[in-house]
Amino acid sequence: MASLKSSYEKTTLLDFSGTILKQLEGTELFRQASCVALYNAIPGEVQTATFLEKWYDKKQLLLPLVVGDDLRLLPYEGIDSLKPGVFGILEPADQETTIPETDIDLIVVPGVAFDRQLNRMGRGKGYYDRLLSTLQAPKIGICFDFQLQEMIPVEPFDKKMDMIITEKEVITG
Repeated sequence: MASLKSSYEKTTLLDFSGTILKQLEGTELFRQASCVALYNAIPGEVQTATFLEKWYDKKQLLLPLVVGDDLRLLPYEGIDSLKPGVFGILEPADQETTIPETDIDLIVVPGVAFDRQLNRMGRGKGYYDRLLSTLQAPKIGICFDFQLQEMIPVEPFDKKMDMIITEKEVITG
């Protein structure tokens, strides 16, 4: 019975991921962007693999690479261009090609939780907080509805999102 429930949950989260990413595609921010920073999902996050494959030959997509305590955003050139990184997350294998941060039109951000005031809670290492503090691009947080809270604790260094998308709603400032 446990494997049946697990299979159901995976299917549901994949369906919700598809709904969330379809809503992302419909935003003006995404439609206007030619260079989009995304992420390769871990279990429990909005799953992005299919989305990456759909868009990488239509837009310049960037994925994070963990370098020490920081994230570098590098071009995504298809599934064969990735290798497992420090946390087992697939990252760009080509670490030479860099894109200027000023070229990034949009960054799509995962999180453990978000709130209706556009705050984001990460996993506690500060990777995205450090990255977001250097980028001027609009930030869209994507999450499942159950990850959306009325209010989450925030620190002074936390960066607000410009938009949050769940399978049920789109929240803007």
